[in-house]
Amino acid sequence: MTILLIILGIIAVLAVIIIGIYNRLVALRQTCNQAWSDVDVQLKQRYDLIPNLVNTVKGYAKHEKETFEEVVAARNSAVSANGVGSQAKAEGMLGAALGKLFALAEAYPDLKANTNFLQLQDQLADIENKISASRRFYNNAAQEYNTGREQFPAVLIASPLGFQGREFFEAPEGDALMTAPDVSF
Repeated sequence: MTILLIILGIIAVLAVIIIGIYNRLVALRQTCNQAWSDVDVQLKQRYDLIPNLVNTVKGYAKHEKETFEEVVAARNSAVSANGVGSQAKAEGMLGAALGKLFALAEAYPDLKANTNFLQLQDQLADIENKISASRRFYNNAAQEYNTGREQFPAVLIASPLGFQGREFFEAPEGDALMTAPDVSF
């Protein structure tokens, strides 16, 4: 009878440990999901702003059709990207296209002084800062989640219970918005 009680006690302790680990992993996964949702919201705001920016610049630089098409194509690619890795790649392409658009603005002094353009540029800079902060928060949540699922004893139950690792949302090499693009007229 004593052996049976000891075995039941050990099983109960293991069950409590497994339940605790499972609940912690669920909480970490939810934090990752929420953090990615925050990144997604900021990216959608950016996508909504880009057509207004392009249309404002179009009025001044009608012959720069290729740059506009590149920005629109990069935006559409970013909007339709799925997953953290493909989203990061699409965002890099969009950043490079936006860099060309802003370089275009430098060639048109009237555009640089246009109030609407300046407001849109300020809004985009604000959104870029928010995206950067959201990306850092997501990457921190992903790091905590990945660490939590890889630590012992969680590593023993994480994969069998469906807890997969999370990718980091990495900025493209040389962050395209910070690098001056080559534009020739």
